Amino acid sequence: MKITLDELQAFATVVDTGSITAAAQQLDLTVSATSRSLARLEEKLKTTLLRRTTRRLELTEEGRTFLHSARAIIDSVDSAEEQMLARREQPSGRLRVDAATPFMLHVIVPLVRGYRERYPQVELELNSNEGIIDLLERRTDVAIRIGQLKDSTLHSRLIGHSRLRILASPAYLTTHGQPKNVEELAKHALLGFNQPETLNVWPLLGTDGEPYRIEPAVQTSSGETLRQLALEGAGIVCLSDFMTERDRASGRLTQILAPDTLDMRQPVQAVYYRNTAVSSRIASFIDHLVEALDGKLPERAAAGWAAAVK
Repeated sequence: MKITLDELQAFATVVDTGSITAAAQQLDLTVSATSRSLARLEEKLKTTLLRRTTRRLELTEEGRTFLHSARAIIDSVDSAEEQMLARREQPSGRLRVDAATPFMLHVIVPLVRGYRERYPQVELELNSNEGIIDLLERRTDVAIRIGQLKDSTLHSRLIGHSRLRILASPAYLTTHGQPKNVEELAKHALLGFNQPETLNVWPLLGTDGEPYRIEPAVQTSSGETLRQLALEGAGIVCLSDFMTERDRASGRLTQILAPDTLDMRQPVQAVYYRNTAVSSRIASFIDHLVEALDGKLPERAAAGWAAAVK
């Protein structure tokens, strides 16, 4: 007997929800029907996909391997169905979007209302992760990546570039003074990232002529946390324009060492899996993002600098 799409969906939904009962509710099936579907799948594959304990369900090694294939099949069918529907109606269905917290809060969130008005049948699911995620594992349709891409399995579309600046609050500068040159930064509280280390290379040149790498007094995984620390006067930061534009305009953050700051701009790209057909949902979201940000994320980048800090 051949595996059915319903059996694959039952398996993937049980994994996603964590229980057969929750999966049955999401699939609008009875618990017994969902359990039988999972049992049939395991029988056809002649292997155990999930270990059942009194507290939870746990994927076996075989189950973890099969899950990737099952999701790829489900996504492929969903994509084929949507492409047919797109011929006669607007994009519809769930669209899972992932971005780092600062980009989500300062760029995507202000654009959601306009996107929903334009595509009311798309159900947006917005997730924030500070690190790079596996799009298939997290069932993510499109992710926003800031910086140079390394994953060759991804399609990408450039949204623009965002400039980096050295910033501090007026309160911090009043208390600790303003550094007059790069060397004086060593006397100040510098705030940075715990990973990756390349984010602690600032758009400055040290006395040796090399890119200036800081040793953070406080480090965190989130750019938004760094922004809040800077606003509270905790130290000096290096952050992207897309998240500090309003702070600079209002005077809550002030650019320092402007004459010494190199024109370093991070590429901002929308990515999705190379083996996934571009659904109308994905295309509609990326198109809306590019249109809405036209001119707000300059296209010019300091390519030489990007190569120097790798």
